[in-house]
Amino acid sequence: MSALHRTRTAGTVLRHVLLIVGALIMLTPFVYMVSTSFKSQAYVLTIPPQFVPNPATLDNYVQVLTTQNFAAYFMNSVVVALTSTVISVLISSMMAYAFARFRFPGRELLFRLVLVGLMVPAMMLIIPQFILAKQLGLIDSLQGLIVFYVAASVSLNTFLLRGFFASIPGELDDAMQVDGANAWTRYWRLVMPLSTPALATTTIFTFLATWDEFAWALTIINDPAKRTLPLAIQLFQGQNATQWGLVFAASVVAVLPVIVVFLIFQKYFVQGLTTGAVKG
Repeated sequence: MSALHRTRTAGTVLRHVLLIVGALIMLTPFVYMVSTSFKSQAYVLTIPPQFVPNPATLDNYVQVLTTQNFAAYFMNSVVVALTSTVISVLISSMMAYAFARFRFPGRELLFRLVLVGLMVPAMMLIIPQFILAKQLGLIDSLQGLIVFYVAASVSLNTFLLRGFFASIPGELDDAMQVDGANAWTRYWRLVMPLSTPALATTTIFTFLATWDEFAWALTIINDPAKRTLPLAIQLFQGQNATQWGLVFAASVVAVLPVIVVFLIFQKYFVQGLTTGAVKG
């Protein structure tokens, strides 16, 4: 075996070892969360930690699903996340198509103004958003969550989609235009079907951001009936002691929709992310 071959083999082994170590580091907290969700409160803080619950119990899941209107809070999150995702992706795709295909005065300036939204930390906007929501009558409503979630996600989505749209050959647009297709037809029947990877990427990002958002929901939601899932999970944390089994059981339930969405769109995720970040 040559020295070059041994070096390449050693490099391959090292990469695999590093990847396995990294995967274990990332998976360990999730595995411990799932394990703890099957433990009673008396066994949660045992030392050393037990990754295999003994004894195992389903009481945490029963309490989570049958107390404190958890199912209603879950549905609130579903409505808010799905509605915000659909509206955000639709608006962002239309804006991105205009920036990628049309030529008009101030186009680059307007696009850079859109990107300013990526540079402002979300927590800096809490107070002005609250004042605006109060003036618009959106306090203590799911609509107040949806409107501001959409506004918060439009900048990133437009950035990613514009890059992907710009990579689609313009000759396809020209051919449809010669056949009499207007701008809406070209956008809806040409660009959107060809942009599945980018749309999948923006869908994952938007759904994840809106599904587990906590700060803005805590700020404007006072009515218990309007609470979303992150606020519901907070209810299991008492002033003197945290019911970790319930918290982790609720967290497992909360993470399942995110996993489902990612599994549906994951085959397009990397392609859409890299294209949108590089092109345009």
